[in-house]
Amino acid sequence: MMLGTLIRDLADESKASEALLSIGDIALVARIEHARRGDMTTGAYAAAAVARFADRAGDEDWLSLMGKMERADDPAAACLGAMIEWSLMQSESHGRSCGSLEGEHHHD
Repeated sequence: MMLGTLIRDLADESKASEALLSIGDIALVARIEHARRGDMTTGAYAAAAVARFADRAGDEDWLSLMGKMERADDPAAACLGAMIEWSLMQSESHGRSCGSLEGEHHHD
């Protein structure tokens, strides 16, 4: 599946579940469920996580992402999973969810 399609599908909650399951990491999906807050859907959380990676990841993070995609049978799913994993780790280290980070800006 194409990465753009996976990311676009996150806006539709029924397709978001399918997109997230395509990653093949049930523990990651469970971590998303645990991390999301309020009325934020799983798909919305995943979309925010992808946007957060795109906005804030450093050069080493992007390089690591490219390596994971290169080695994966499904590069799009690997990319989506890595972006979400990165964002979850950032949230967990700061004790916040992606939803609570909206409106914040990254400064290098």
